[in-house]
Amino acid sequence: MSTSAVTRYLTAEDYDAIVALWQAAGLSTRPNGRDSRAAFEAQMARDVQTVVGLEAEGRLVGVAVATHDGRKGWINRLAVHPDCRRRGYARQLIAASERVLKEKHGVAVVGVLIEDWNEASLALFRQAGYVLHDDIHYLSKRDRADV
Repeated sequence: MSTSAVTRYLTAEDYDAIVALWQAAGLSTRPNGRDSRAAFEAQMARDVQTVVGLEAEGRLVGVAVATHDGRKGWINRLAVHPDCRRRGYARQLIAASERVLKEKHGVAVVGVLIEDWNEASLALFRQAGYVLHDDIHYLSKRDRADV
């Protein structure tokens, strides 16, 4: 079932609504680190990310962060409010994120990182045509625990 939602690019002014949506959707946030207002504003200023939002019923109901490194794009932090799931909003966010990455930034490869326990996200992206690569391992090195 799909209900009409309007796609728009979000800005730093939407920060509070974005974080509230992430929290309502159960995404972890690091308000003193990479998810702080200052970090969010700095990321937006560098033009390496576009935050795609979906508005319906007079409120923000979905969000995805489309980032790129100049050659490959990533869809990050996709969330749909729990009250608004099963309406096709996540697929709409994926399509809008792919569009902005390809049309605005010229990337031909779009990827996602999904934690192995998140079966719903894994199924969603597979249905959207994404292929699971079992030969890739994610490693990270962090300056601090909150980044």
